[in-house]
Amino acid sequence: MRDVVDDLIWDEAPKTAQAVAVLDAPALVEDALTLTSDVRVFCDDWREAAQVDPALLVGHPDELAGVDLALARLPKSLAALDELAVSVQGAPDVTFVGGARIKHMNKTMNEVLGKHFAAVAASLGRSKSRVLRAWGPENLESDWPKVRFHEDLGFSVAAHGATFGGTKVDAGTRLLLTALSGGGRAAGLVGDSVLDWGCGNGTIAMWLAARGLSVLARDVSWSAVAATSIAAEVNRVEVDASWGAGLDGYADQSVDAIVTNPPFHQGVAKDSSDTIDMFTDAARVLRSGGQLWCVFNSHLPYRKELNVRLGQTLVAAQNPHYTVTVTTAR
Repeated sequence: MRDVVDDLIWDEAPKTAQAVAVLDAPALVEDALTLTSDVRVFCDDWREAAQVDPALLVGHPDELAGVDLALARLPKSLAALDELAVSVQGAPDVTFVGGARIKHMNKTMNEVLGKHFAAVAASLGRSKSRVLRAWGPENLESDWPKVRFHEDLGFSVAAHGATFGGTKVDAGTRLLLTALSGGGRAAGLVGDSVLDWGCGNGTIAMWLAARGLSVLARDVSWSAVAATSIAAEVNRVEVDASWGAGLDGYADQSVDAIVTNPPFHQGVAKDSSDTIDMFTDAARVLRSGGQLWCVFNSHLPYRKELNVRLGQTLVAAQNPHYTVTVTTAR
């Protein structure tokens, strides 16, 4: 759905181009097509990509190289901005026009763009929004994706720029892994076929696969799915990672367990609706008596939602910041 940020990006953009990259901004695709037939669209979020003609979508940011104009919604992650900026390098000249709400912008964004372009300038604010315009490509080599070995866990994780958490392993996930191994208040994970929902950098999927389980992984973020697949290759384990929303495409009663450190943001907005919907649909995908393991910030009302939507929910581990629950499907 088009908004004032999209309008400002388009108003500030040059009106001639041979090839245009549209980045996380599906509402600008139609405008871009008025400039050229060579329009390449990359959306990290599957829900945004689903709004675009599949023929225009690229399968990897590397396919954006060589455009002379890039129109972007500025991501909240500086790492994501860095990867987008380096991905559109390659042509003798390229102009990058990225916009966002002012409250979601900071001066470090100028520095990130300044790494990849000779000049960066900000537009005047309009309707509490602003555009950053960068030009003069430096044509640096990309250092994405990144891989990091965690000695304490015994495996590597990977990240693209937009992968949540980068190559770190967050404290909530660590608490979840402790509980899954039986180190909490409940017996550990039971089952052979497990789905890591919201797989991020692949930490949970790698932990499961290292224990010989049959592992599926799903995330709405392309960067997360790509990172999980890279981690699986590096660690020489099998993980079937897919890009999509919720549990769409998974067969009824097809897994023994679902394990999740679920997202509660969509872009810069807080949004738990996908997680709540997954709790409901888990009853369809889990086999009889299957488990759903979940870690979340302790203030979130997920335990109540799990009890209502799926089945009896017990606290498996808890600290002042995070709660791990295990739910047995009715």
